[in-house]
Amino acid sequence: MLEENQLLKFTKKGIYCPQGKFYLDPWYPVDYAIISHGHADHARLGMKRYLCTNDSKAILQHRLGADINIQSIPYNEVLKINDVSVSFHPAGHVIGSAQIRLEYKGYVVVFSGDYKTQPDFISTPFEPIKCHTFITESTFGLPIYNWKTEEELQTELQSWVKTNQANNRTSVFFGYSLGKAQRLMSLLDGCDDIYVHRAIHNLNNAISGSGIDLPKSKLWSADLDKKELQNKIIIAPPALLGSRMLKRVPNAATALCSGWMQIRGNKRWQAVDAGFVVSDHADWNGLISAVKATEAERVYVTHGSQATFSKYLNEIGIEAYELKTEYGDEALAQAEKETEKIETE
Repeated sequence: MLEENQLLKFTKKGIYCPQGKFYLDPWYPVDYAIISHGHADHARLGMKRYLCTNDSKAILQHRLGADINIQSIPYNEVLKINDVSVSFHPAGHVIGSAQIRLEYKGYVVVFSGDYKTQPDFISTPFEPIKCHTFITESTFGLPIYNWKTEEELQTELQSWVKTNQANNRTSVFFGYSLGKAQRLMSLLDGCDDIYVHRAIHNLNNAISGSGIDLPKSKLWSADLDKKELQNKIIIAPPALLGSRMLKRVPNAATALCSGWMQIRGNKRWQAVDAGFVVSDHADWNGLISAVKATEAERVYVTHGSQATFSKYLNEIGIEAYELKTEYGDEALAQAEKETEKIETE
């Protein structure tokens, strides 16, 4: 359906703007890539030129290479690229994440990338942008998904830590190195000493080096004395579940943090002690409110519950279509696993 829109075309390499001669979060090497955020299913190797937000620049350089040809601009600043006005607007997903606004001859398209409408303690809050066409994700595009407030999450997570400490156990939280890890740090800040895996530690250094303040943390390494970790907090990538390094943690109580924890059975399936519903994506009501706020004439629904969400939008009078892409949770999980391996080598 995107071929009907003169401003964007859907190709094998990704979403392409022929007037601007650039791609949005392309999947394969292209000459010019505009990147919404640093997750590995959206920011990939091999592009000749990159454009991102100021807050994403250090993240992309850390993950893709310090020598990449990259330009960055702040949120809300307009850059003219071959007669197409391009600007980034906060997506509330992870640090540096952005919606990409394109305008050409008065026609406006917004590519949301991944986004979260619920404010947290660490990322720049989501900013709705009016447009003619809106491209939205639908990772949690089912009515069952309804997130707690950040304050409620903070109470829940810190209470679990205190219970573990009362039972002489070390609290280990699992979440992606980019986004979930920094958010967990903000939720647990002040509760006790926080130790992070090397993949998270190195990324935190890159983020802090670019002028962004993060809660304090220490490097969790295999040679640390077990007594130092006793009753403390550890944050690690999901790839470390069941690892030898985890087995060295004294009396570990493990918790997986993900929006998928909303569904019963995932806790047992992941073989962890607890599951907390912590998501960096919009829930059902967040998706609906975001789409409505754009006042878009046409909506394209990408990865997630595409069929359900696009059907619902049509039922409430919003013209919507499914759009197949290579973004999404499975793609992210594999890409992040590979990225985290590289970051620790």
